[in-house]
Amino acid sequence: MTHEMWGQLRQKLLKTVGQNNYTTWIEPLEFSGLEDGIAVFNVPTTFMGNYVSQNFSELILYQLNTAGEDVQRVLFQVPANAPGRPSAPRAVQVAKPDAEAPARVEDQSSVLQAAPLDARFTFDTFVVGKPNELAHAAARRVSEGGPVTFNPLVLYGGVGLGKTHLMHAIAWELRARQPELNVLYLSAEQFMYRFVQALRERKMMDFKHLFRSVDVLMVDDVQFIAGKDSTQEEFFHTFNALVDQNKQIIISADRAPGEIKELEERVKSRLQCGLVVDLHPTDYELRLGVLQSKLEQYRKTYPGLEIQPGILEFLAHRISTNVRVLEGALTRLFAFASLVGRKIDMELTQDCLADVLRASERKITVDEIQRKVSEYYNIRLADIIGPKRLRSFARPRQVAMYLCKQLTSRSLPEIGRHFGGRDHTTVMHGVRRIEELRVSDGQIAEDVENLRRQLEA
Repeated sequence: MTHEMWGQLRQKLLKTVGQNNYTTWIEPLEFSGLEDGIAVFNVPTTFMGNYVSQNFSELILYQLNTAGEDVQRVLFQVPANAPGRPSAPRAVQVAKPDAEAPARVEDQSSVLQAAPLDARFTFDTFVVGKPNELAHAAARRVSEGGPVTFNPLVLYGGVGLGKTHLMHAIAWELRARQPELNVLYLSAEQFMYRFVQALRERKMMDFKHLFRSVDVLMVDDVQFIAGKDSTQEEFFHTFNALVDQNKQIIISADRAPGEIKELEERVKSRLQCGLVVDLHPTDYELRLGVLQSKLEQYRKTYPGLEIQPGILEFLAHRISTNVRVLEGALTRLFAFASLVGRKIDMELTQDCLADVLRASERKITVDEIQRKVSEYYNIRLADIIGPKRLRSFARPRQVAMYLCKQLTSRSLPEIGRHFGGRDHTTVMHGVRRIEELRVSDGQIAEDVENLRRQLEA
């Protein structure tokens, strides 16, 4: 690194730390040299070297690496020719990055202690379906950089629906497209921890400068700050400062901002001023898509391991709680089959995943399905159960039978008994008919999906 480059980096530091801090602590630094991954800076006094190392070393290290220099440590020393110093230079303090930092996005904002990103969570590995297509499209748009179109972007939904996956994917994409951007991803809990730490150590000005210097701020699980008044206050001011600078903010939460109790109204209002997108509970097709995607990965890890047709469909039907549980079940299944040297068939699947299947057992009842279907089609419950064969009753009845087969553990004869004592072959015919119509009749497909979502909500 040349002295001229250090002069350019100092101007970037000026924007980050402010004029007063820059004049007092950064401007007096003199770049001495770079050797074996150690950047050496001369300082006029030991006191100054200690202060700069404690408060600005990680920021300097980040700027050096961002500029393309391979720097592992930063060393501050009082030069030998300084007044009253011994002939040999004296090292003041060394700043060393996390050993794993090169593989993480916190390289780009290490001074802010960003949360690590999961290499698996990219757009390439995100399975898109109807429940998440809008959230995916919005995340894609933001990850392209360029002019800020909606600010903030708020992604909300239940556990295991893909919020964190999309947050990580945005950060990875921004890093790849615009490596010069200062992208900070962290949880709301980490934001609060840094805030409390700054208060305790009386470094609030540093905290404010640093958080307001980012280009993209990403905060996961923002509901965590609800009820924490001081943290909400600082988050609100940070939010405003970044919006005023036209910097992008991306937030995730487990509920819509307006539904988060103990979140201040002004914070709710700020979060709702951009684009708020929910990730719906997964549907069968999306769950199956996730399993098929994971299957391709496992075929490479377990070459030659045979899986019987219908297993993925079975799991997609039975495990509807969230994607994490679904993926975990498939991981366990492949590992178990590999260890015992057996193919993955229905018997092995039910034995291996007995506890998961039992925990995921749907609590939806036949009676509940019948009531929901009759309300949806605006017909009487008696007509769903009764003997009338009019098409306006028969089709909803078949839809109800199909949903009973898919969403409950009831056998065909048991389902038939709930439908006016009908034979199991009648139920089987109804189920098959709806399976056929879901492919050829868009309206039936939409009706079934809407009813499934309502019942699984």
